[in-house]
Amino acid sequence: MARRKKSEGKSLSEPKAKGVIKGAGEVVDQHIVSTIEVNYMPYAMSVILSRAIPEIDGFKPSHRKLLFTMYKMGLLGSTRTKSANIVGQTMKLNPHGDSAIYDTMVRLSRGYEALLHPYVDSKGNFGKFYSRDMAWAASRYTEAKLDAICNELFRDIDKDTVDFVDNYDNTLKEPTLLPATFPSVLVNANTGIAVGMASSICSFNLRELCETTIALIKDKEHDVITTLPAPDFIGGGQIIYDADLFRQIYETGRGSFKVRGSYTYDSSANCIDISTIPPTTTSEAIIEKVVDLVKSGKLKEISDIRDETGIDGLKITIDLKRNVEPDVLMQKIYKMTTLEDSFACNFNVLIGGVPMVLGVKELLNEWIAFRVECVRRRTVFDLEKKKSKLHLLKGLEKILLDIDKAIKIVRETAEEADVVPNLMIGFGIDDVQAEYVAEIKLRHLNREYILKRTAEIEELENDIRELEAIASSKNKIKSIIVSELKDVAKKYGKNRVSTLICADEIKEIEIVEEVPDYPVNLYFTKDGYFKKITPLSLRMGGEQKLKEGDVIYQCYESTNTAELLFFTNKCQVYKAKASDFADTKASVLGEYIPAKLGMDEDELAVSMIVTKDYSGFMLFAFENGKVAKVPLNSYITKTNRKRLTGAYSDKEPLADIGFIQEDCDILLTSSSGRMLLLHSGSVSLKSTRSTQGIAVMKQKKGHRVIKLEVYTEGRFVNPNRYRSKSLPTLGALPSGEEAESLQLNLL
Repeated sequence: MARRKKSEGKSLSEPKAKGVIKGAGEVVDQHIVSTIEVNYMPYAMSVILSRAIPEIDGFKPSHRKLLFTMYKMGLLGSTRTKSANIVGQTMKLNPHGDSAIYDTMVRLSRGYEALLHPYVDSKGNFGKFYSRDMAWAASRYTEAKLDAICNELFRDIDKDTVDFVDNYDNTLKEPTLLPATFPSVLVNANTGIAVGMASSICSFNLRELCETTIALIKDKEHDVITTLPAPDFIGGGQIIYDADLFRQIYETGRGSFKVRGSYTYDSSANCIDISTIPPTTTSEAIIEKVVDLVKSGKLKEISDIRDETGIDGLKITIDLKRNVEPDVLMQKIYKMTTLEDSFACNFNVLIGGVPMVLGVKELLNEWIAFRVECVRRRTVFDLEKKKSKLHLLKGLEKILLDIDKAIKIVRETAEEADVVPNLMIGFGIDDVQAEYVAEIKLRHLNREYILKRTAEIEELENDIRELEAIASSKNKIKSIIVSELKDVAKKYGKNRVSTLICADEIKEIEIVEEVPDYPVNLYFTKDGYFKKITPLSLRMGGEQKLKEGDVIYQCYESTNTAELLFFTNKCQVYKAKASDFADTKASVLGEYIPAKLGMDEDELAVSMIVTKDYSGFMLFAFENGKVAKVPLNSYITKTNRKRLTGAYSDKEPLADIGFIQEDCDILLTSSSGRMLLLHSGSVSLKSTRSTQGIAVMKQKKGHRVIKLEVYTEGRFVNPNRYRSKSLPTLGALPSGEEAESLQLNLL
């Protein structure tokens, strides 16, 4: 029988999971919080620290392991080797499988065209970053080596510039960071999604970045935007430049900016050639969207579109119809496709194992601090090497005083183990110096050799003094970094690829969908059904088909371009266009509005308003006798929103909704039978949709307002009977024929 253990030492308030099978026949209670801490948190931390977020050298662990393996394979500046060979060797450091390693190498390659300064010099088919369908060849068909710029990544890595740790099986050592001589973290684009956080770093021009870093080293208050105006992308394109926006991104490390592709117009062929696209999309996505727009009739100016990407690079060709203005068409394409897209920045970087979102200036300062430590450690390493060599040469210098004595000591020593101690005693040198002297070949025991070696002492002493001065001075270290940055900018710097265009220079065009305009009759029923019927179909049709118990509540004569507002019982309004609905006949039920517009559960449409210019006023009568008047233009939105919340006040139950083009007489009816006739001008206009209105009709206990309607002249024999000089008022009871008419209306 299964045995259940009670957990000990845990708070009773901590939620528990149900009995979970632990072992053979043993069931235990698992605390949810503890289970998450034990099982999920290590995974989350591993993804953040060891997979998705780049570090200050600009690399994720997978990138670093691959590049370091290629470096140890001797692929820096040599001939290429098969990619499969590289992948196999990398698995000694990265045990995540050959497919993941090769994918990483592809994205770092020159052939893939994803990086401004690729780290892998590739040969063969490596696919294209801008294409979804151009897949790369298998690793057995391609070759690769490290690109020349990797010299700057691995410079002095063997001089203790960075820490090394054991690999996953403790058989090899790998670096925790690469001692890059330039801010590689901002040179190439890098994105990653971790658990609970993400990183998205755009690329910057190497030359501009080096100049900015140098300026920042010389002046901590340097304004980086003056030397680093905007990002730069390998695909080029046009960055829509807004100085205030980029300043905010540079300061906070977060924000987004727009990038659009570039094009040229060939008048002889009457076609547009798109040569660059944003880094966030693909050529196939743009082509498919344009095709969809053409099929839906939203881009009628295009006769054909095709992908002509080839050996010369990306090219999307759009054939135009006659008399089409190419610039106007391209503005439409920018607005309706991802040819103009946003790049979201999130400069999340691991600093000392802690994820931090930093601005450009802060990130460069962190890199400068990292690079200062690298140069200091390199200097200390060189210093110790030269001191050790100087120490040996000092011992050799003492041998110079009497070479014959040294030979005699060695010759007369009976035991080999006593040679070093006897030399130490004979010349007053330590064991390290004596061991060095004892290992000198017999052919080198001449005055010329020893004089040449000891001549290096003065040079070594000068080098040591210089290295000691560098190691003790941060300013001298920074001067070295500046010199290295200048060399990198001169050797690898390129002109900016992406162009900048000011947001003010872009002419926004309003895209108006061409909708056929013709007369229609619009019907809305009590149960929420809608029909759009042309006058011809209405004349030829018979009686209106309605659901049992349903009646036509509203009927309008309008056109197909009219806009429709459906007010619901949940204080919301749904916006649609008459053209969104298909023409129908009187013999069909029509479309059920809550389903058509995707209304919430139990939400019903209670009134339909038809307008073209949003002129007029909405009247909301509440059961407590208050009436609110709101201009219809309060429901205009700049964006094409389909639903607006807070369409009217929810403080009191709604009795009825009315719409008027201009102020006129309106009639309120109470459940008590009393009626009130007033002019809508006496109700003050409120621009806020949530206004509770003003009290116009008092209600006795147990009664409420049930109806609001526009008064039609001649309805009452004596209209003044129902008017009042002061509001609120109870209204008046009808009499005679008016009472009978009221009774019929209520029925």
